[in-house]
Amino acid sequence: MKSIEKEMIHKEKEKIPIVKKKKKKKEILEKFKNDDLKQEVLLRIPDGEVTTYTQGSFEDLCRGPHVPNTNYLRFFKLAKISGAYLGGDENKEMLTRIYGTAFADKESLKDYITMIEEAKKRDHRKIANELKLFTFDEESGAGLPIWLPNGSRLRSKLEALLFRAHRKRGYQPVRGPELLKSDAWKLSGHYQNYGENMYFTTIDESEYGIKPMNCLGHIKVYQSDVRSYRDLPLKFFEYGVVHRHEKSGALHGLFRVREFTQDDAHIFCMPEQIKDVIIEVLSFVDKIMKSFNFNYEMEISTKPTKSIGDDEFWTKATQGLKDALDENKIAYGIDEGGGAFYGPKIDIKITDALKRKWQCGTIQVDFNLPERFELAYTDSNNEKARPVMIHRAILGSFERFIGILTEHVAGEFPFFIAPTQIVVIPISEVHNEYAKELTNELMDLNIDVEIYNKNESLNKKIRTAEKQRVPMILVIGDEEVAQKSVALRDRRERKQYNLTKKELFKLVEEKLDEVHF
Repeated sequence: MKSIEKEMIHKEKEKIPIVKKKKKKKEILEKFKNDDLKQEVLLRIPDGEVTTYTQGSFEDLCRGPHVPNTNYLRFFKLAKISGAYLGGDENKEMLTRIYGTAFADKESLKDYITMIEEAKKRDHRKIANELKLFTFDEESGAGLPIWLPNGSRLRSKLEALLFRAHRKRGYQPVRGPELLKSDAWKLSGHYQNYGENMYFTTIDESEYGIKPMNCLGHIKVYQSDVRSYRDLPLKFFEYGVVHRHEKSGALHGLFRVREFTQDDAHIFCMPEQIKDVIIEVLSFVDKIMKSFNFNYEMEISTKPTKSIGDDEFWTKATQGLKDALDENKIAYGIDEGGGAFYGPKIDIKITDALKRKWQCGTIQVDFNLPERFELAYTDSNNEKARPVMIHRAILGSFERFIGILTEHVAGEFPFFIAPTQIVVIPISEVHNEYAKELTNELMDLNIDVEIYNKNESLNKKIRTAEKQRVPMILVIGDEEVAQKSVALRDRRERKQYNLTKKELFKLVEEKLDEVHF
């Protein structure tokens, strides 16, 4: 890459103009008829005008915008080389992709390189290996995470906190089937608009689709009973396991997998309740994000090219989202054409400790699926009316959120969800009985605690616990047994001090009470 950078420095000094051109797609197809990569890109571009950028004799497809000339790219760095399949299809040719970045000033480039190095240290796959959180097994299948005991403990704590938070807000737990007949997916529009991302199988000569989303199961729950306006809004939630067909080249740790679990909910309400429902969901989002010290922003995604429903539905639904954000004085961006095929949405984008932005949760207003499935409730005039369906996920998926959180905190998970929250280290065998007594009492407080009583030195036991990023280490010797106390090493607060057992239990309860979703 050094030789490429050297040539780039030469081009930068020449101040070569970068010129935008607009041409008919037909003309561009002909111009690049021998370029397989550009032909693949052009397949994804609608007919009409296509923009290209020319730099000297080199011309390439791009929406832009670009800087005026090469001199604007003075401070740059090529980062890495990787393989990429043509069109993301593993059955096609492997191409070489060169990653690089450029900034307007030297200091910004330096900050970026520092951030990249820090990101490597925080890579959730690296930390997961160190802490034994999850693994992948190619023999079992790519993109299918296998949760190890430590990761499962962390995840179960997160699930339990969210379960209580949902129940406090009036959500009812439900569970839909993992697969449904394709007729249901055809009626919903998933078959036609999302089928390429789904897995299908045949049972008793009938085609079934493995669910990529949980909405149909919740629709069936709604249809299981007669509904009145007095019942609305009706809130169903589920930790729904879904499967989506992702290209092999797109898979990336927990960020992009083929099986994942959504913290999914669907709220059925009257049209006049949309704004209040969304405001309540936004409050829920704010509570959770602040609990993990995430900053976040909102973006409204509008009607995509591939969609169902008429423009009236889309206009009404999009305006409902804007009204809710405007009333709360929440700033938001617009992602034109980025909505789900059945409705517009608010995307929740969080910023981590390295100032990277991540797409997580979403709030979607849907008039289309209630219409297609003929959902109804009895209104105040004792007449049939159509409810609105609001799709909602806050974390997005447990997999992706845990991956982001792992990198955000560099594996130093908050006490309330740490895989192992406390390690008890008896100095010698004579202290084991008190260690077991203490461990049992802590487990009664729903604390994940382990005893390190191997035949190793005290320092080695402490180093092992430190490497596992355990928030609290309790050392027990003769004095602690006699006084019914502990010598506490608090990793998060970087403190060491002695506590009575009663004081320890009080401290633990206070730490657990710090977070309420």
